[in-house]
Amino acid sequence: MNITSTKISGLLKLEPTIYGDDRGYFFETFRNDDMPSDSINFIQDNQSLSHKGVLRGLHFQTPPFAQSKLVRVTSGAVFDVAVDLRKNSTTYGDWFGEILSGNNNLQLFIPEGFAHGFITLENETVFQYKCSNYYSPKSEGGILFNDPEININWSEVSGIPENQFLVSKKDLQLPSFNNFNSRLFSKK
Repeated sequence: MNITSTKISGLLKLEPTIYGDDRGYFFETFRNDDMPSDSINFIQDNQSLSHKGVLRGLHFQTPPFAQSKLVRVTSGAVFDVAVDLRKNSTTYGDWFGEILSGNNNLQLFIPEGFAHGFITLENETVFQYKCSNYYSPKSEGGILFNDPEININWSEVSGIPENQFLVSKKDLQLPSFNNFNSRLFSKK
């Protein structure tokens, strides 16, 4: 597994070593000893199926149910985005995006203190993620996907006009970045 740092501290890109031959291929999708900290313990796996143009996010969970995530696509493709919400971070409010697909097998490790979202680039996209904490409705939060302060280039990367995004009513009602309580993710 080749693990590289991104422009945001703690946010990592993982590229598996793929062993292929005329029968197909094999690769490890996760090894605990490859992860940046022995304290990461994934306890919940999630999967979603989405059609082209579905935008999910930007979501997070607050302490004590904050989550680190290891995300990947097994079929189809997404433009995956993580936004740094750690108030004391030098990259607070910055975002990083990467295309994850069933063809490139890339993964992102997203630590606690980040909002996360993606837009699907193909029909029948299957998105999977491991979480370090259980889902807690009382701890969930989010930031509006098209907040001008964050300025994520969803349409530029996806090629889909914003007025054609398929976004849930719940996600359309999320607060702006300026109205987000950033104290929730101060560094310890």
